[in-house]
This record gives sequence, C-alpha cells and structure tokens, in this order.
Amino acid sequence: MSGLCGWFEPDGPGPAHADIGVMAATLARFDASPVRAKSAPWGAAAVVARDADADLYQDGERLVAIYGRARPSDARLSDSARRQGLARAIAESYAERGAEILKLLAGSFALAIFDGAARKALLATDRMGTRSLCYAADARKLVFGSTLDAVCAHPDSRRQIRPQAIYEYLHFHVIPGPDTVYVGQSRLEPGTYVVWDNGSHHVVPYWRPEFTEDEERPFTALKQEFVALLRKSVGQAVEDGKIGAFLSGGTDSSTVAGMVRQVTGEAPRTFSIGFEAEGFDEVGYARIAARCFKTRHQEYYVTPDDVVSALPRIAAAHDQPFGNSSAVPTYYCAKLARDDGVDTLLGGDGGDELFGGNSRYATQYVYSLYGDLPQPLRRSVVEPLVGLLPQVGVVGKARRYISHASIPMPARYDHYNLLERLGPHNVFTAEFLENVDRAAPAAQVERAYGASNADSLINRMLALDFKYTLADNDLPKVVRSSELAGVDVRFPLLHDELVAFSARLAPCLKLRGVRLRYFFKKALQDFLPPEIIKKSKHGFGLPFGRWLQSHEPLRQAAFERLTDLKKRHIVRGEFLDQLTSVHVERHANYYGTMVWILIMLEQWLGQHRASL
Repeated sequence: MSGLCGWFEPDGPGPAHADIGVMAATLARFDASPVRAKSAPWGAAAVVARDADADLYQDGERLVAIYGRARPSDARLSDSARRQGLARAIAESYAERGAEILKLLAGSFALAIFDGAARKALLATDRMGTRSLCYAADARKLVFGSTLDAVCAHPDSRRQIRPQAIYEYLHFHVIPGPDTVYVGQSRLEPGTYVVWDNGSHHVVPYWRPEFTEDEERPFTALKQEFVALLRKSVGQAVEDGKIGAFLSGGTDSSTVAGMVRQVTGEAPRTFSIGFEAEGFDEVGYARIAARCFKTRHQEYYVTPDDVVSALPRIAAAHDQPFGNSSAVPTYYCAKLARDDGVDTLLGGDGGDELFGGNSRYATQYVYSLYGDLPQPLRRSVVEPLVGLLPQVGVVGKARRYISHASIPMPARYDHYNLLERLGPHNVFTAEFLENVDRAAPAAQVERAYGASNADSLINRMLALDFKYTLADNDLPKVVRSSELAGVDVRFPLLHDELVAFSARLAPCLKLRGVRLRYFFKKALQDFLPPEIIKKSKHGFGLPFGRWLQSHEPLRQAAFERLTDLKKRHIVRGEFLDQLTSVHVERHANYYGTMVWILIMLEQWLGQHRASL
C-alpha cells in the first residue's frame, strides 16, 4: 500500500510531537514501499511509493509532496517539471497561481502543499478520486493520509466511530465520502481540495464534469478521436513497470488488453478469475478475448476456502468497513499477477460510467417513459383504468410499473435498496436507531444528483455513478485489493481526456433506447470479438450466498462473525437469527449480500478496535 501522510501545525511543538515514520509505516505494511520524508518546525510529510510515483520537495518554508502519476497539462509547468522535478515545479507555480495550479494537473494523484511562512496548507486529489486522501482538521493543525489508518497513527487522532457511518454502510455497502467511519475525519471527494489557513479550513471543488448535450459531430470523426484517445491513455499507462491487465471478458477489460497489444506490439499478460458456480463463471469470455488479442493469459479459480482465508485480509486492507464482495476475486486476480512477476495492473473500470453500460440505465429509461406522458392523461385515464382491472397477469405488471415509474429520480434509482426493503427497524436495534438519521442517505443522494450540470437522464445518472459507483466503491475495491497483493493499478479509461470526450458525447450515443454503450460498442465493433460486444455485463461477482449454503467451513466462519456482531447491539439479534436459520436457506443470493456486509462489518470492527 502506498500514498501520502503527514501533518501541518504552525504553532506546534515541532517534529518530535509525532513520528512521521509511524504514520508512513501504515502505508508500507503490505508491499514495503520505500519511504521519503521531510520535516520542519511546522510539520512533516512522507511519500510511500516507488520512484516513478513519488516526489518530495522542500525549500525553506515550502514543502510539496505528491503521490501518483500527475501530468502537467500546461506547457510551462511541464517544462519546469522535466527540468527540476514535478514537486519543485508545483511549489514554484503554486507561489504564483495558488490553488489554480490544480486545473493544470491531469492524471491520478494525491498532493500536499505547505507554506510555513503564510501558515497555510493545501491537500488535493485527482479529478476521478483514484488516489484517496483523508484528513482531520481543527484550529491548531491539519493531519492527513492516504488512508484513515495513517491519520489515526498521529498521536492526536481518535478512533471514535460515527453511528451514522454504520447506518450508511448498511445502506450503501460502503461509507460514501466526504464522511468517514470516524468522528472528525473526512475524505476528499474527486476533484476537490481542502485549504487550512491560519486555523480555519474549507473544502473547494476545482473540477466537475461538464456535460455538453447538443454537440453534433459525424460518427467517423468521433470514432477516430475516441480510438486515438484510447491508444494515448493505454500508451501512458504502460510507460513504466512490469505491466499486466485484468481480463474479465467484458468490453472494458477486453478493450484495454487489446489496446496494450496494439500500443506495445507485444503479447500482454492478462489475468482472470473463475468460479465453479453456474451463472457466475465468465472465464469463457476472457478466453475469447485472450485468443483474439493473443495475450499471455492465466486464470485462477477462487474457492470457498479462499474466501475464508481472504476475510481478515480484505478487512485489514480497508481503512473503514467495505462491503463489496468482489474485492475477494479482485485480490486473487492481483495475487495471480504478482506471482507472475507483474507489479502494475491495468483495470478497465470506468467504461460503464462514462459510456452508459450499466443495466440500470436502461431500466430507468423505461420508467422515465411513463413520466413523459402528459400528466392529465396519466392521472385521468391510465391510472384509473389500471386500478379498475383485476391485478393479475399483464395488468398486475402494469400497476407495478406505474407505481415504480411514479417515484421521482433519484429516489427511484435506489428503490430496491436492500436495507430499506428489509426495513431498518427490522435490522437495527432500537437504541442504535435513536442515534442516526434514517433520511440522511436519501438526502445525500438527492444532493449529489442535483449537483450535476446535466440535462439528460443518462448523464445525470452517470454523474451520480462517478461518485457512488466509482469513487466510493469500485476504485477503492480495485486499488486496495491490488495493494494487498503488492500490485499497483492504473485505470486507462479514466484518463482525463477520455472523461472529457465522454462528457461531450450526445446522450443518445450512450443510451439509445434500451441499448447500452451504443457508441462504445459501435466504434469498437471491428476491434472487439462479436461475442464480447453482445454479452451482458457481469464482472467478478462472488457466488457467496450459494457457497454459504454448501460449504460448511465458510458457513461456520460467517456465522461466527454474526454471533460476535450480535454482542455489539447494533443489529437486532432476532434479525441475525432469522438471517442464518431461514433467509439464507430460502434465498441464498439475495440474503447472502446482507450476510456479507454484516460479517465484513464485524471483521473490520474486531480488527480495528474502535469505539462506538
């Protein structure tokens, strides 16, 4: 695990107050990355990463630390970075431009800038949030780290858990930023920075996706630009390191693997995960892509015993509860690559959220058609008529459709939320619910949905998924699972220019009726195998619920964690008993998701020994 950490405390007792080495050690514990650190009377900073992903500069009262693969988009800044290093170039440019310099940085990065003379510090993360950065700020100091574990290693930090965060974890299966599991600690959202200035601090966005919905360009010109940008982004991603690629057999991972072949002229090393479970194994599609692009392909079949072994490791790799079960196969895929000598994997994450590939986009389009009907027609004709007819067969389906379609967005987007369907009062204890705001998750989603500058339904959904699907869920999953295996990961499809290109695409080129990824698939129809163009999205989904029924060691390990969780009086004991004795037996896949997020909660709480 790599990243940044440190603190800024202009009136503090000096470097002896805290040990930057202790904070940095939390970031190096999985892969023993080298540590670079600098300190001054007003603070200290460390970068934990290999040479290509780290730079640190100090000159008198200025200190700059940068982690990741930032690329200057400004010619003057780029030239300065080539001559004297990126951190120094940023320090000099920041003195002239202030926070405006962030608009001149592309790529994936986390950044810390200290100005001791001005008693001012700035922290920032990249536009898509691929490099996490957390912080705790008060009137005296600013403490930061790429993980909450690093922040908590500072002697003034506390590990006091927010009850609201636990509620949000069961709702979202992750804890969405900017809040975290701990009181007084926050995580920067994508494209934002925080400034600490003489005891006060404030968070500011420096980038948001700007959707252009009326641009008309010939398909041929769009395709040429798109393919050129794909080649450029993959070319930059393979510039250094021993490169491999995740290959699930989906359109995104297959596109990345194929582009590696085109860019390098060599057979890329690709890695895939399989399951001995019907309906979950996608290795066949990965093999099709591997044959098409002549990759050096390897596979590993994850077993239930692997899941038992991975439970404590996955919980340890995450600095707060994390409930995406596909972290397990992602870890084993990264481990397979590491065992083959790979130190950097390319992931295909982001394609669905940029180009309209998630099935829920088509579902919401179908529901939106009802809202497009004139309200008098709906209220005076359609709904009364349906209400008079017997509620069976097609009429029953029509009534359910109307009921669902009548829910406004974004509440309709989250209508099938597992926690809300089960009923929070059935899941949580009464005393726990007294300390949380049950309406907060919906209000949070409403604010995020409203913050988009998009007009079309598809772009508003994409903007929402930039946060909840990518920044809060998929990117931390892939990054942390890969770091746990000792592998760095890069995301070529999240290249800044590709993101900007997608924002300019007409909405109908992302979702045409119910046809997903219309432009992406049409542009690459001569590049990708037809079987992959036609397949539905799947990924590395884990058959946890099914294995929970059939594999006794996994069942025992899971139920032991639930027994431990019962003692915390967060979740109702009756619910846990019913979950294990009835629900999992009858509906393994559906209720298996709840079992997973609960056992990962208990595993994390037990390992981190935080107080609630």
